[in-house]
Amino acid sequence: MSRSLRKGPFVDSKLMEKVLKLRKEDKVVIKTWARYSTISPEMVGYTFGVHNGKEFVPVFVAEDMVGHKLGEFSATTKFHRHGGKMQRDIEAGAEVKPGPAATAPAAGPKK
Repeated sequence: MSRSLRKGPFVDSKLMEKVLKLRKEDKVVIKTWARYSTISPEMVGYTFGVHNGKEFVPVFVAEDMVGHKLGEFSATTKFHRHGGKMQRDIEAGAEVKPGPAATAPAAGPKK
């Protein structure tokens, strides 16, 4: 459920103060735990270190990200792969099977 239009988007006040103090020329990573903070147009061009529970993931804010939350760009879980016997067979078959470039004869220049 989204936030009320009357209230507007939520931006952490301490985070916004840090952004307004810096200049865009400064290549500093702004560390934050405020994953729930909405990205505003003033944040475009800065790099944020968004905490994922273990470490700070660097997130460079582009213009397309405005309106999204900072936490959307810093995953909290690491995807390994889907397991099982079928998946193992598929991966083993992909490694052994040669590509089409390896089986086709090399064509020389036509005369």
